[in-house]
Parts: sequence; C-alpha cells; structure tokens
Amino acid sequence: MPPISALTRLRRAAGFTLIELMVVLVIIGVLAALIVPNVLDRADDARVTAARTDVNNLMQALKLYKLDNQRYPTAEQGLQALLAKPTAAPVPGNWRPYVEKLPNDPWGRAYQYLNPGIKGEVDVMSLGADGQPGGEGKDADIGSWQ
Repeated sequence: MPPISALTRLRRAAGFTLIELMVVLVIIGVLAALIVPNVLDRADDARVTAARTDVNNLMQALKLYKLDNQRYPTAEQGLQALLAKPTAAPVPGNWRPYVEKLPNDPWGRAYQYLNPGIKGEVDVMSLGADGQPGGEGKDADIGSWQ
C-alpha cells in the first residue's frame, strides 16, 4: 500500500479545477448561442411546410368534391362538407367522404375556407403564426393561391 501522501496526491489529480469547469461551461454556452437560433428557425420552416401540405391536400379534396357534385361546398357548408354530407342546400347528390378528418393548422387553428375566393374560385388558407390576416415571415398567410 502506498504512503498516505501518495494517496492524497492521486485524489487531487483526479478532480477538475473550477477554472477548467468554467472554461467548459463557456464553450457550451457559445455553442448553444450559435446553434439554438438555427434550430428555432427550422421549427418555423417546418410549420409553414406542414401548412402548405395541408392546404394542398384540402384543395385536392375540394376538387374531387367538385368533380363529383359539379360545385364546391358553399361558404356555409365549409370544409366540414368534405367530412360529412351537408344537409344545407345545395345538398350534393354524389357525396362521399373526401377526408378522414379535418386538420388544424400547425398553430392549432382551423383552416379558413372562402367561397367565392379572393384569389381563386375558392380559397383555403391558414392565417400563419399570429392568426391575423396578412403579415410577413412566419406570420404570413399560407393559402391555396401560392
């Protein structure tokens, strides 16, 4: 068994000094400051892409509805007409289910349906992250006209 002084030296050499720990924490902080903003921007991009995909899928379902029934659902019937047969006039004669469920936009709000549309015969859109018409960047409207 080594003398006690040798054991004491081994224990001192096995630990980290406060300076070494502080240097490691500063390096981790700098890396996080560089990486986190890029990751957060990617989440916004993913939400916009998901909204565009949902809008395109809803437009395809609306086109099938029109193909079967010679007209789009009215504004009153809304997108719900893709999920359940409308009871309000005009009742579609060749209705069938066009979607399994109506998605919400990536920000948790229902997609907007306009008939007649502002930019097309009908419009389907999400109001973006802010939930308000217009906006820029992640707050911009995402619609079937894009």
